[in-house]
Amino acid sequence: MQLEFLQHALRERGISGWLFCDLHHRDAAAYRILGLPQEQLATRRWYYLVPADGEPVKLVHCIESSLLDSLPGVKRTYAGWRELLRQLEDLLAPVSTVAMQYSPYNQLPLLSVVDAGTVELIRSWGKQVVSSAELVQRFEATWSAAALYAHLEAGKRIDRIIAATFEELGRRARAGAAMDERAIQQFILERFGEAG
Repeated sequence: MQLEFLQHALRERGISGWLFCDLHHRDAAAYRILGLPQEQLATRRWYYLVPADGEPVKLVHCIESSLLDSLPGVKRTYAGWRELLRQLEDLLAPVSTVAMQYSPYNQLPLLSVVDAGTVELIRSWGKQVVSSAELVQRFEATWSAAALYAHLEAGKRIDRIIAATFEELGRRARAGAAMDERAIQQFILERFGEAG
């Protein structure tokens, strides 16, 4: 995780904090963005607040207290539900706008992994919950130079396959050959195989 880039992105968007939270690995994007191992046990709720300015704060259950130790920031622990609520409200006290993996009206269902109850809870403390979609896109979906090259190369190969398919259709039409969908599908799949 590159904290300075996350915080810079928050300041650019006027968001005072990004709250990551998970239970049972429901938020795969959080693990990738934060650089957490996917295989680690996560049977208790955890929270990680990245403020636009200042030090991040981790909130973990005392049974799984080492869960976020690889991340920078102050660690707080909780044991029961009431303590969790008190600690979470306190953790969020300095922020007014909180980005979360939430999508208004579930427009982006793969992003919208924070449950409605958590969003309602945070809103009940006077916080504005906003979607982290742009942030996730920036840190999760930005292509490297190699990925962009591979994408553009794949596009060129597909363009050639499309042209070859239309040439094949024309050849078959001129020859009066059968042109069933399956035969054309197989022609395309063979070209895909040849193009790698």
